[in-house]
This record gives sequence, C-alpha cells and structure tokens, in this order.
Amino acid sequence: MKVVKKKKLKPIYSKILKILGIILLISLGLFLFYIKQINDLTRLGYSKEASRKILFSFKKDYVLSIGENKTLNAAFESKDYIEDNLEFYRKIKYVNHKHLIRNINKLLTVGYNPNDINIIITHGSDEAVERFSKREKIKYLEEFFSVSYAKLDNYDRYVKYSMDTGEDEELTVLYVNLDLDLNDYENSVLVSDFSLTMLVNKHRYLSEEFEPDDLVKIDSKYASSNDLYCSRLALNAYKKMSEAAAKEGYSIIINSAYRSYQDQVDLSDLYLKTYGEKYVEKFVAKPGYSEHQTGLAFDIGSLNSNVFANSKEYGWMKDNAYKYGFIERFTKKYEGITGFRSEPWHYRYVGVDVATEIHDNDMTLEEYYVINLDK
Repeated sequence: MKVVKKKKLKPIYSKILKILGIILLISLGLFLFYIKQINDLTRLGYSKEASRKILFSFKKDYVLSIGENKTLNAAFESKDYIEDNLEFYRKIKYVNHKHLIRNINKLLTVGYNPNDINIIITHGSDEAVERFSKREKIKYLEEFFSVSYAKLDNYDRYVKYSMDTGEDEELTVLYVNLDLDLNDYENSVLVSDFSLTMLVNKHRYLSEEFEPDDLVKIDSKYASSNDLYCSRLALNAYKKMSEAAAKEGYSIIINSAYRSYQDQVDLSDLYLKTYGEKYVEKFVAKPGYSEHQTGLAFDIGSLNSNVFANSKEYGWMKDNAYKYGFIERFTKKYEGITGFRSEPWHYRYVGVDVATEIHDNDMTLEEYYVINLDK
C-alpha cells in the first residue's frame, strides 16, 4: 500500500498566513472598538453621522462630558461646522432649521453671544434668521423679542410703530403682527384654508371663489328666513346653544349667516346707495373681508326684542355662548384691534376650547391668533 505524504507549507507561506491572521484579529479588534465608541455616542442621542465626526475629530471625551445636546449633534452633522465655535454651539438651543449651524456662525461673526442667538433663532424661520444675520448688530434685542410671538422680519416695523405711537413693546408687537401699522385693505394676506380659527378682517381676506368646506342649509326653526346657509360644524353647535337657551326661557334666532363674495358685493352696493360712501367705508366690510364668507359667523337676534343689545337674550349669550364654541366677535372695548365697530349681534364659531380661552382671558380672536397660531 502506497503512503501519501502530506505536503508542508513552505516557511515563507506559513509566515504570511500568520501575519494575515494577526492583521485580521487586529482589524476585528479595531472594528469592535470603533463600534463600541459609536454606540457610546448614539446611546447619548447622537446620530451615527455625528458620532463618526466626533470620533475622528477626537472630541468624544468632550461630548461625553456634556451629554446629549441637539445643537452639538447638528453641528457635527453639518458641513458648516467650525471647531473654534464648538463651545458656543453647546450653549445655543436647538431649533429645527435647515441652516442652523451656518446661521449661528454668521451671528457669532456679527458679534452676538449665545444668549442673543437663542433669542434670534427662536423668533424666526430659517430664512428669517439668515436675513437677520446680514444686518448690523442690534444692541437691545430684548426690547421687542422678550415678547414670545415677536417676529424677526417685523423688527424695523416694531421700532417705527413704537416711536410713532409711544406704545409699549407688547402692544407694539401685537399691533404690528396684526398689520395694524398698515392701512386697512392694503398689502392684505390671502386666507386659503378653511378652519375654525381662520382669521378674516381688514388685513386678511378670502378669494372670490372661497366657500366653506361643509356648507349646509339652516332649518327655519333656527333662522329668520329659509334661505340661510352656514358651516355644518357651526350649525350643530348653534342648535345645542339654541336649545339650551330655550330651556332657560331665552329665544335666539339667526338673522344672517354665510354670505358669498358676491353677496357682500351686493350688500355693499345696497348700503352705498342707501347711506353713502363714508358709511360703507366705516361700517361695511369690503367683499372678501367679511367674516360671514367663512360660514362660521352668525348675526343673532332676539325673538323678544327688536334691539338685540337691549335684550335678555344678549345677556344670556355673553354669559354662555363660549360654552358652545361661540365668541362675541366685535366688542366696543376692542374696536382698535378688530378694526370693526361694536356689533353685539355678531357671533363667531371657533370651537369650545378656543372660545373658552378667549372668554377666560378677555381677548379677541386677533390676539388668540397672533399668540397661538401665527408662527
């Protein structure tokens, strides 16, 4: 029987295999070490992209000493990262802006400190902050931006309005954000989307084509004529309110509801022929600027009195309307904000939560909109 001899590797090949094995083990060890380092950072909340940059810039210990920091994460992810600004980044609040780090760098160059930058980036969009970073440094940012809903883009208007009127910072910001520093019906904002909190006034208008999403006819039981329409949501709430009032001995009725753009044109023409141009300019909203076009506004009357403001129903409405989602829209006290004269009969549906907040805080829909919705 023939014995097969095993071939032995030449010494040179054996050495090569050993070296390759050692390299493989070292590579595996380094890879596992790298993965652990990345995991240490991702567990803190840093992205993999940021974690890699942290490691390769030898900033891991620094980052671990700070802990989770969204602005630092954004900085290490950004191509605009500047190492000399690292200590500033960690002191600045994170906002979800596309060019956050680039804008921070610019603002630091202008001479703003982290506290200033926190004020700036929380009062404007990414684009607004970029525009603001191109202007000379403003010394007293807190003058207007202490008001939470102040806008960067309105800064110059705030300064002018305050100087012209002597109003304090909060009222200045409110009035300018409502465009009350501009002439009525000029540079108005188009309102396109239907919502319970949509704001329509002398500075915010609806197109000729606008119509509520849920327009329905009002049953003659609740209206003074059988050809009135409104938002279904508003009507359902009104029915509950009307029935509650009736149980307590009060009788309310809808005298006017949805009016189309053309309806407002016809109404304006009628008043123009009857009372003249000055009356129309002062008391009648231009077509597109009437809240009735939203389908959420009602002119409410009393079945017990010809003058609603003198009726017991008006007293009941003032005390109870908000419980059903309605607000008295144009009051004497706030004519300067709403832009319309007092109309005790004009009620607007905004939903129970919003109506309650407006009632409890004695405010207008304009104020609610600016503070809570106009971002």
